[in-house]
Amino acid sequence: MHAPVTPSKVTTAQVFAIAGPAMVANLTTPLIGIVSTTAIGRLGDATLLGGVALASVLFDCMFWLFGFLRMSTVAFTAQSLGAGEMSELRAILARGLIVAAVIGAALIALQIPLATILLGAMGGSESVTRAAKTYFAIRIWSAPLALGNYVVLGWLVGQARAKLALGTQITINLINVAATVVLVLALDFGIAGAAIAALIAEAAGLILGLFVARRLSKGRLAVSRAMLFDPARLMRMLSVNRDIMIRTASLIAAFLFFTAQGARAGDVTLAANAVLNNFLLFGAFFLDGLANAAEQLCGRAYGARDKSAFAGAVKLVVMWGFGFALAVAACFLLFGNAFVDIMTASAEVRRIARDYLPFVIFAPLLGVFAFAFDGIYIGATWARDMRNLMVASLVIFLAAWFALRSFGNAGLWGALLVHYAARGGLEALRYPALLRKSFA
Repeated sequence: MHAPVTPSKVTTAQVFAIAGPAMVANLTTPLIGIVSTTAIGRLGDATLLGGVALASVLFDCMFWLFGFLRMSTVAFTAQSLGAGEMSELRAILARGLIVAAVIGAALIALQIPLATILLGAMGGSESVTRAAKTYFAIRIWSAPLALGNYVVLGWLVGQARAKLALGTQITINLINVAATVVLVLALDFGIAGAAIAALIAEAAGLILGLFVARRLSKGRLAVSRAMLFDPARLMRMLSVNRDIMIRTASLIAAFLFFTAQGARAGDVTLAANAVLNNFLLFGAFFLDGLANAAEQLCGRAYGARDKSAFAGAVKLVVMWGFGFALAVAACFLLFGNAFVDIMTASAEVRRIARDYLPFVIFAPLLGVFAFAFDGIYIGATWARDMRNLMVASLVIFLAAWFALRSFGNAGLWGALLVHYAARGGLEALRYPALLRKSFA
């Protein structure tokens, strides 16, 4: 046992030492999809392009569902660091990797029914679905590797090793880009080449991540069986992971419902919503970076039982969140029309997208509490409350859509903003009671 290493005062420099690399990592991640799409697109076969787009969305949602592997690992690692339980750090990494391997193996074992059900639900044409199945059948083998990378990245961020996490993530992205170009364009492997490239990149990333982890642990990654399978810690991990998974499923359900309702409004409206969704993603890159900082700093303060540091981290994350949200909203206000013109050449899609641009301008401002308090709740492992409040937010979103459905797509966007406000608002209202209870 070592003395806790959390300072009583959290500084802006500490926030951005974690948030900065996380923001850069978020901004580089879309490169994978862009390069894969561009490489397949250059083959001149629309069905292949549709297939890789369809399958990529499925993997994004499927892996996102298991994002608890990263989130809980950040929280448990930061809490152990704050409590001075340095020997527990290796056990947290090992437990996470075991869970990742089990889930990944289950996904591989269930790949045939998964592909049939998920691709069937997407409603693509026969040729597009066939191409997507080819991609799916290869990339599904990357599941244990991709989920293992979630654990390693969470473990690094939990120790405030954000630059190492960034380096690992950028390495994965660059290898994916290079392998895609070689396999698809140079060797003419087609859609299978794009899937193999993702597999190679995830494998290389996990190897690099484990090498980095071994160096940080001074060559000692082995953990005793008793520590690894400590009943109390194991049950706590599984409980927190379960609650975060339910929370994530509720969030995914809201965005899938939004997409499905947009599709029912027609192809032009669906395309316009897709263009505007890129604005939401851009704003989320910055707010999510600050949420990463909240996970680590709040987790570390929680583990050290340091209420002052915890409250200080919350204050700084929320304050800087509003600063970035204002900057992003101003950017959308000033340059939104130009961004729309860049993203689509269709005059009709441009017109519809501009009509709904005001909703996107307000989204970052309403999303500040949603992102910040998600990070705070994860850091403190208030997972059960976060789960319950996210389910409540989903119900509020659906009720808002039902009340506003007569307004068409405007009502849909209004309901989405209500969802943003409900997520953050409910967590903010619950926060004081949880703070008192946790640091009583």
